[in-house]
Amino acid sequence: MMGTLKTEPARTRGDLLAPPVTAALAQWPADAGVDVDSVLVAPIDADLADTAAFCEAYGVGLAESANCVVVAGKREGAIRYAACLVLANTRADVNGVARRALDVRKASFAPMADAVELTGMEYGGITPIGLPPEWPILVDARVVATSYVIVGSGVRHSKIALPGAALAELPGARVVEDLARPI
Repeated sequence: MMGTLKTEPARTRGDLLAPPVTAALAQWPADAGVDVDSVLVAPIDADLADTAAFCEAYGVGLAESANCVVVAGKREGAIRYAACLVLANTRADVNGVARRALDVRKASFAPMADAVELTGMEYGGITPIGLPPEWPILVDARVVATSYVIVGSGVRHSKIALPGAALAELPGARVVEDLARPI
């Protein structure tokens, strides 16, 4: 349990996950450094899904909660997307570190409609688990160093808790020092 969340193995609760997340958990490698049963899920009030409201209502610290933001930039007429995963007490350096990682001239948060359509997840619940395989997942090193961290589940009515180290093992994940700056 983290805060007052009542967790259980995520792979047994597809009703609390977006379809791409369920599919990614079903394909979790048996030889991964973190067992799939260490990925937990807890139901929450969907009206409390936004980070600040969630942390306050469920007694979870901002340093135990991570935000996954979708960023986009253009290069040679093509839009490039990436996910940035940062602790909730930090902000992603979108136009510095993330922009350079995408190799674009300018990066910004992807429009909500695009993020929702491309991920198959609900806005406010987007998670790095189950993202399009061609997207890089930039994970701030502070997230990986967290023993257990709370992230979205692809839907607003639940949250996933998992070891921070598991996020470094996701397909397309790259651990990036100083991806985020303290708020």
